[in-house]
This record gives sequence, C-alpha cells and structure tokens, in this order.
Amino acid sequence: MRPDTPAQTAETTADAETAGNVDHAAEAARLERTAGLYPEDAEALLLRAAAHRELSGDRPAATTLYDRLLSSPDTLDNASLVRALKAANLWEYDHEAEARAIIDGIRTTAPRDPAPWVIVAESLEAHDELEAAHKTFTEAVDLLLADVQEPPYATHPLLYGRHRVRRMLGAAHDDWDTLADALHSSPVSLDELHDPKRVWSLGSENPAELKAEITRLRAELGAYREALSRPFPVAVLHWPAAELDELLTAYPGLTTEYPTHETHLATIEASLRELSASGTPNLGIVTGTVPSYEAFAASEATSPSDPTLLPQYATTLAARGRAVAWPPQRDASCWCGSGTAYGECHGTPAPTELT
Repeated sequence: MRPDTPAQTAETTADAETAGNVDHAAEAARLERTAGLYPEDAEALLLRAAAHRELSGDRPAATTLYDRLLSSPDTLDNASLVRALKAANLWEYDHEAEARAIIDGIRTTAPRDPAPWVIVAESLEAHDELEAAHKTFTEAVDLLLADVQEPPYATHPLLYGRHRVRRMLGAAHDDWDTLADALHSSPVSLDELHDPKRVWSLGSENPAELKAEITRLRAELGAYREALSRPFPVAVLHWPAAELDELLTAYPGLTTEYPTHETHLATIEASLRELSASGTPNLGIVTGTVPSYEAFAASEATSPSDPTLLPQYATTLAARGRAVAWPPQRDASCWCGSGTAYGECHGTPAPTELT
C-alpha cells in the first residue's frame, strides 16, 4: 500500500510552530524525517522545513532542500513556487546572480499561480529593485487577472504589492490601483499604508504623528491576522480515474456514489457552480487517494465503504491545505487532469446554462 500522510501530521506541525520559542533547526529536522516517511506529502513538508532552515539562519541548508525538491520537478505540485523560494533565499546570502537568473526564468515561464510572482516581486522590492519589482507585479496581474470579473483571493497580494511599489515610485493611480483600493477592506486606506513617508513618523516627537502611525500598524496587523485566519475552502472531492477504479474495486458499495468517472467529474463541476451561484465564496477541489482515504477511515474508526465519510475526508484534505481553488482561469489546465484548457473542458457551460 502506498504511504500517505495522516491528518494528524499537519496538525502536529501547526501546533509546534505556534507554540512559541520554536527551535527552528530541530523543527526542520523533524519535518525532513517526516517527509521521508510520507513521500506523497514531501513537497509540503520539505517547504516547511526549508522555511525553518531559513529562520534558523542556515540558508545554505534551505537551498539544499529546495534543490532536493527540484531534482524531480515533474513530480512537484508547484515547481515554480519552489524555484521562487530558492531565488529569494539565495539573494539573502549573496548569491544575487543565481537568484536573478531564476527570477528571470520564472518571469519567462509565466506561471499561472500567483504565489511565485509575489515571492520574486517582493524579493526584487526588498533589494531596492523597484522598477523591476513593478514590472514583475504588472506582468503578473496582466496575465492572471485579464478578463477576470472578481480577482481570486490569492491574487490580492499582487495588486497590493504593485500598489505599494507604485507609491514608492511616485506613480499616479491607474485602473489596477483602483481595483486594489476597492478590494482592500482595512479602515486605513492603501494610500496611507503605502505612504513612502511613513518611516519618518517612527522617529517623530509629534504625538499626533506617532498615534497615526500606531493606527496604521494596527490596521496592517489586522489585515495580516485576517489573512492567516482565512478559512480553508469549501472543497469538493475529486477522484482521478485510476484512484476511482481502485476505490470501487475495494469498496463496491460506493458505486451508488460514483456510477461512472464521467458522471463523477460532471457532478463536481455542477456542484461547484451551484455553490457559487448561491453566494458561497472560497471554493476548491481536493484530490483523493485510496491509501489516504483508508487511513482517514481508520482514524475515524469507520469503514471506508461508508459514504457519509466522503465529505468529512474532503474537509480534512482542505484543512491540510490540499485544495486547489475553483474555478481555474479559462485558459488554464482543467482541474480534471485532462490536459485541456478549462474553458474547453469542464468550463464550457452546460446546454441548460446557455438558454
């Protein structure tokens, strides 16, 4: 049986990180050992381990972990993210030329995920490469938000970062800045939060200026806490064809839930569209595997053949950060794994939706 990570693994990691006074080197070592035990979750675990290596000051060790992941890029969920993290880390310990080369490569490949764009643009910004940071943020929003009516939550940092850099460059507001202002929910405006003169307030002896800066810092902290506490997506469970065959062979009673794989895929898209139409935000898809489902059933002391366990399993995967946001962009690969663009696959409206 293929190994998979129990739900408890993610919870244990989170508890260790939030306990305070973390021994980052020890936590990194623990995560690396865990990754060896659960290879299907090695990417997420080793990225956490690399972050702890960076926090411990051992940046070369973090690079080693990024290289370990990139040695098999075809097996990664998000190779561009790993490359972006590696570039940002390299630049922090005087490997600027290599970092720049990686950043240029990421910009050339133009990933459809906003996270790598945010990391490389903020790395450029942190090293006072404001023009390059602005260009990178702009390339990302032009690519990811073209013809998008409602920017996905994950793209908000791109708009906010671009707004921040443009304020430092003294650029006038444009349409993307207006959109960033509209999305920003803090009581303190982005213009005020991103005011380049704010740094002088911290050295002021004027009580009014100091009070205003404290208010701005509280607003930023509130936005940061909101981002951290954002609930995991309302996720629908997806079984790839091979996994579904294995599941139904082992537990034929679930055939009533999944008559055919084609029906299963159509049901996923229909369910998500119905949830979206009802106003449910933050939707996603989680992909199941038979070993992890069996492990989850064992942890719940329930038979895997019990259909009521399926939505609980989906929720657990979403809580572990395994959900992929829905819907994809129309020209992005469809969530079903067909390799076809979403707009030409499950993103095509059903006949009843066209009438």
